[in-house]
Amino acid sequence: MFRNVARKTQDLLPGLALCALVTLLAHGAESLEARLFGRAWLESLVLSILLGSALRTFVRLPAKVAAGIHFGAKTLLEVAVLLLAASVSAAALLEKGPALIAAIAAVVALTIACSFAIGRALGLPRKMAILIACGNSICGNSAIAAVAPVIAADGEDVAAAIGFTAVLGVLVVLALPLLVPALAFSPTQYGVFAGLTVYAVPQVLAATGSVSLLSVHIGTLVKLVRVLMLGPVVLLLSLFGQQRGGARPALAHLLPWFIVGFLLLMGLRSAGLLPEAVLQPAQWTANLLTIMSMAALGLGVDARAVLKAGGRVTLAVLLSLLVLAAISLAAIALLGIA
Repeated sequence: MFRNVARKTQDLLPGLALCALVTLLAHGAESLEARLFGRAWLESLVLSILLGSALRTFVRLPAKVAAGIHFGAKTLLEVAVLLLAASVSAAALLEKGPALIAAIAAVVALTIACSFAIGRALGLPRKMAILIACGNSICGNSAIAAVAPVIAADGEDVAAAIGFTAVLGVLVVLALPLLVPALAFSPTQYGVFAGLTVYAVPQVLAATGSVSLLSVHIGTLVKLVRVLMLGPVVLLLSLFGQQRGGARPALAHLLPWFIVGFLLLMGLRSAGLLPEAVLQPAQWTANLLTIMSMAALGLGVDARAVLKAGGRVTLAVLLSLLVLAAISLAAIALLGIA
């Protein structure tokens, strides 16, 4: 057992060391920005993605770093999300109550319907259109992975949908903060918008971390509710999917471990059961792991993959994302979120 753990740790070290190096470079670049311009226009959170992606795109990385990069982009980021719950109270979400939850469900349902219609109108196969619609509307790769066996999607469709989602997800994370001054978002409004539009729960941290802590908290809570919509969607699809040879999705795809942990830890925080002494270290650790994970995420994204994607798939995903953004803005306006 100990030998297996030691071997696995040894396999992860090269990739994690590379992620740590990119993180240090990002911190250095942020400090240099502050000295040259009086402020950091791009924070280390964003710079780590850009530096990692540039390295992945223009340098042939050795195979031995792959395991550590994958671990950093997935597991470290999930741990960061879990630790974030130590500084999050459910009061912010409960303040709007059922109205916000109903709005999130409506955004998901409308976006799935519109995205599927867009995909079919562009001539995409039915299964590919469903994968893109669910990935865009709910939670990116996790939704694609959960829906794929239910509709009996083939491997090529799944790989294409996940590959493009990975690249576009990074672009969304980078571009979204630019909308704050353009649309005059308040921290709360931006948190809700990010939670409704960003693909994955961990990516919400990256999209909101450079704006405000309130945006991080609101965005994460909204995104968690959005992820919970995956269960009903997969259940509905399974009513038709099993008739076409589909299978039941794994429970881990419907409710990942770190989301369960986040909800439990948030409950303890909201009830005042977490000692004050652990809150600050947990928040600091979550921030560090997030930046390091963004470096790993960048190291796993080859920007040239966008050029290889089919034109119709690219257009379908982009139009679906615009529809999601428009519906999300409408929801914020209708709810009167200030």
